[in-house]
Amino acid sequence: MNKNKLTKRKIALIAALFLSLVAGGIGFAGYQTIYEINFDNTERVYIDIDDETDFEKLTQQLQDSAHCMRINSFIRLAHFLDYPEAIKTGRYALAPQQNNLQVLRMLRSGSHVPVKLTFNNIRTNQDLAERLAPELMLSVDDLLVRLEDSVLCASYGFTPETIKCMFIPNTYEVYWNISPDNLFKRMKKEHTVFWSPNRLRKAEKIGLTPAEVAVLASIVEEETAAAEELPIVAGLYINRLHRKIPLQADPTVKFAVGDFTLQRILFEHLKVESPYNTYIHLGLPPGPLRIPSIRGMDAVLNYTHHKYLYMCAKEDLSGRHNFARTLGEHGRNARRYRAELNRRKIR
Repeated sequence: MNKNKLTKRKIALIAALFLSLVAGGIGFAGYQTIYEINFDNTERVYIDIDDETDFEKLTQQLQDSAHCMRINSFIRLAHFLDYPEAIKTGRYALAPQQNNLQVLRMLRSGSHVPVKLTFNNIRTNQDLAERLAPELMLSVDDLLVRLEDSVLCASYGFTPETIKCMFIPNTYEVYWNISPDNLFKRMKKEHTVFWSPNRLRKAEKIGLTPAEVAVLASIVEEETAAAEELPIVAGLYINRLHRKIPLQADPTVKFAVGDFTLQRILFEHLKVESPYNTYIHLGLPPGPLRIPSIRGMDAVLNYTHHKYLYMCAKEDLSGRHNFARTLGEHGRNARRYRAELNRRKIR
């Protein structure tokens, strides 16, 4: 073999070796980009994509929350798969130790996860909007404008004063990017499920609509925190309603005044003009004082049958009550309670 042939053979071998190294490097880079673990999160993390999230904001989230180790490799694969032009809103759950392809497949398909929506102890429409909005891809205004829209509320069978009654307090699974209208439809569906034929029959027997049951339950729950007293208090107010006696419920006065921290109701408070002041106006107020619990509504539907017409907080300030059938008996209970307030200098 002459020298020229040997040289050509060496060049060919070197070229082949170089190409194999290049191909191997490309293959390794490709493998690393697609299949190698690139997210160093040790537990499940959630990425929220709303209408204002662009690809740059998303990649920043992936670095901050999911600990993406090689963001450039994610970006390259995302562009190769045309993902930046196909971003879908939602809340996405990233399992620990995933690769780029797994994450991009999830994001591209829109495989987002539901959130658990829970609400209770809500007094006003503003409170409800402020409670729900941070949990969803919604603003407070998105919700409040609907809660205050009399035409929209009427389409669901409510008023702006009673629309809170449609929101049965519980835990619901909804998608983070649910629209406000679909949220209302979902809550109406849950309301319909809650008001089963059995509950509706009980409400009709009492002479109350479902919304009125919720209004009364809100008063009952404001009156007592003692579970065993709930059906007793409910029965007392139902007795007054049926006899057309003003409810004279102190919580409605607090609502009318706008101060639930009042420890003592004074005569000046009883004169406040408001449709919620049941010392002035006969019957139930136009809306609930709060979103009542399921327990509270069931306490109204399954109220205790008795002849009590009056109640007064016990003088031991335990939060429980003395119940009375006559005004004279009630007066004696009230004097003991006021004396204790005076002794403790509670004004």
